[in-house]
Amino acid sequence: MIRLHHCPQTRSMRSLWLLHELGVDFDVVEYPFDKTLREEPYRSLNPTGRVPTLEIDGVVLTESGAIAEYLCELFPQAGLGRDPSHAERPMWLNWIHFAETISQHTAALTQQHVALYDDTMRSPIVMQLEAKRLAKTLGTIEARLEGDYLLSDFSAADIGVGQAVYMARHFVALDDLPRVAAWFARMQARPGYLRALPEGPGLYARAFYPPWEVAK
Repeated sequence: MIRLHHCPQTRSMRSLWLLHELGVDFDVVEYPFDKTLREEPYRSLNPTGRVPTLEIDGVVLTESGAIAEYLCELFPQAGLGRDPSHAERPMWLNWIHFAETISQHTAALTQQHVALYDDTMRSPIVMQLEAKRLAKTLGTIEARLEGDYLLSDFSAADIGVGQAVYMARHFVALDDLPRVAAWFARMQARPGYLRALPEGPGLYARAFYPPWEVAK
């Protein structure tokens, strides 16, 4: 039994996308992005009150990178992982976890722009700093992309980083990142990506949130 606990437009999207790409049977329990995650029964499953949480044959995993590694090892026939003997294994692991480096800055910006409900609670300085840091992470992808995918062919690394870029582009435009933009367009065309998108209104009410100017 595989069951994913998921909130649309959060990190759990990368686990949902991966499951669709693996072509395995699974159930999804969807939650709103609110205090429901901090209440029972979910709190007993994941005390941090965050997503994703994956239940699989009695095992509970709560980190998206660990979920990606475990699922790819469990279903190697899908070809989305890289086993320890593979020459691309080190970079596959690096990209899998680089997705979280991108997401930490996106999460900070999401909190500032979306979660904080009053303008007086927001910090233009934090928003500018995080937007610049986020842009640097996307610049790293731009500098290292050499082909159609992050590695020699499509893998879970593209899924993890692709989902991170999906959220990051709400705060950093891809206009000056042609390689990233072309690569992400390929990700957007994948059926697994399309199936992982939210139905109806999502977390972000706007397509793009520019950094606020610091008051002078």
